[in-house]
Amino acid sequence: MRIAYLDCFSGISGDMFLGALVDAGVPFDLLQETVRVLNIGAALEQSRVTRNGIAATKIDVLVDGVKDMPREEFHEQKHTHADGTTHSHQDGLAAHTHNDHEHHTHSHEHGAHTHRGLREIREIINAAPITDRARAFALHAFELLGRAEAKIHNRDLETVHFHEVGSADAIVDILCAAVAADWLNIHEWRSSALNTGSGVVHCAHGTLPVPAPATLEILKGAPIYSSAITKELVTPTGAAILRSLVTEFTALPLMRVNSTGYGAGARDFAETPNVLRITIGETVEAEAPSAGRDTVTVLEANVDDSTPQVIGYTLERLFEAGALDAFTTPVQMKKSRPGALITVLAKREDEQRMVDILLSETSTIGVRTRQEQRVILDREFVTVSSEWGPLHLKVARMNGVVKNFSPEYEDCRAAALAHGVPLKRVLQEAVRLYLEHLDSHLPRVEKETVRE
Repeated sequence: MRIAYLDCFSGISGDMFLGALVDAGVPFDLLQETVRVLNIGAALEQSRVTRNGIAATKIDVLVDGVKDMPREEFHEQKHTHADGTTHSHQDGLAAHTHNDHEHHTHSHEHGAHTHRGLREIREIINAAPITDRARAFALHAFELLGRAEAKIHNRDLETVHFHEVGSADAIVDILCAAVAADWLNIHEWRSSALNTGSGVVHCAHGTLPVPAPATLEILKGAPIYSSAITKELVTPTGAAILRSLVTEFTALPLMRVNSTGYGAGARDFAETPNVLRITIGETVEAEAPSAGRDTVTVLEANVDDSTPQVIGYTLERLFEAGALDAFTTPVQMKKSRPGALITVLAKREDEQRMVDILLSETSTIGVRTRQEQRVILDREFVTVSSEWGPLHLKVARMNGVVKNFSPEYEDCRAAALAHGVPLKRVLQEAVRLYLEHLDSHLPRVEKETVRE
C-alpha cells in the first residue's frame, strides 16, 4: 500500500504543504496550470531555500503580482500619512491563514483578500478542471474552515464571509493541495503530532492565543503540543488540509521509502528547521514473513472480591466485545487474600471498550495497559468431510510449513451430540482425515484463510 507520512515538528501551513509535495516529486507545472485556469489573479513562485541547514522548496502565492505576509505582521502594519492619520490593511473579519512560515509582502491596493463565502468558493471549485477526487478533497477542506469560523464567530455557515475561506491565496493553497495529493495517488495519509507553536497572534479580531481558535477547532481529536517557538506554526488552512487527508496520527510507520520532500516556511528558526517533511513509500506489512509480528494491547486487573460467576461473566463479555484472548491467573493479594489476575489481549482500537468492561463488571478500581509485540503464525481453517458432516480444523503455518493444527471443538462437539458418538472419536477422525489429505488436492479438504 502506498502511504505518505507528514512530519509536523515545525507545524504545517498551506504553502509548506505545497513545497513539500513539489520537493517530493509533484510537477510544479501542474500546480501552475491549476492556478492559471482559476483566473482569480493569482500565480505561484518556486524557490530553493535553506532552513537551519535543511534545503527545502519554498512556494509563494502571488495575488495581483504581490505576495501575502504573515497575518500578525499584516495587521500590525499601519500606514501613517502626512496628516498623522493611520489605517490598516484590513478591518472587521479575520485575515488569511498564512503565518510565520509564509514570508509574503502585501499591498492593500490590490485587494488580495476578497470577501467570499462558501457559496462562491464552491462555484470556483466546481468550475475548476480537476478530478472528482481532488474536487471532493477541496470542498471538504473548505467546509472544515467554514464550520470552524462559523462556530467561533457564532455565525451561520452560509452567511459567513471571511478571509480564511475567501482570499485568493487560500483558494490557491487548497486547490493546489488537492491536485497535488491526487497526483501522488496515496492510499493512506498519516501524520505525526503537530507542533502548534505558542504565544499570541495578531489578527483582525485582536490578539489571540496560539493555536488560534479556528485552528484549534479544526484540530479537535488530533494530538498537538507546543515547543519553545513562540510563533503560530499551524494555520487554519494547514490544519484543514491535514484533517482532510490524514486518517491516523502515529509514529513513523514501517515502510519502504520511495521519496521525501521538504517544504519551507518563511523564517529560519534557531530552535529547529522551519520545514514540513513528507515521506512517501510502500508499507511492508504485506511482505512480512509468515511468522510475523503485530502489536496488541495487554490489559490487566487484580480482583480479590469478585465471585467466580462474575469473573466468568466478565470473560464472556470481553470475548463478545472483540478480545483476542482473556484469561485469569491465581495471585496472592494484600493481607494474604487469594485473588485473580485478569489478563486481556486486544487490538489497540478496542482498548477503551475492554477497560470499560473491566471497570463496570468487576470490583477492580484500576486497569493496567501496555503495548506488546507478539510473534504470530499464518492461520487458516481447513474443512474435512467426515461421516458426521463437515468438520473444521485450525492450521498454523510458518513459511508454508505446518507447525500446528487442531480440530475446532464446537464442530466436533455438535457432531458427537447429534450422532451419539464419543467426542474423542470425532476429534481423532478429524485429525486422521486432515493428515490423510494434508499434501493432496482432493476436494474433501477445503482451505479458508483465518482473519484474526
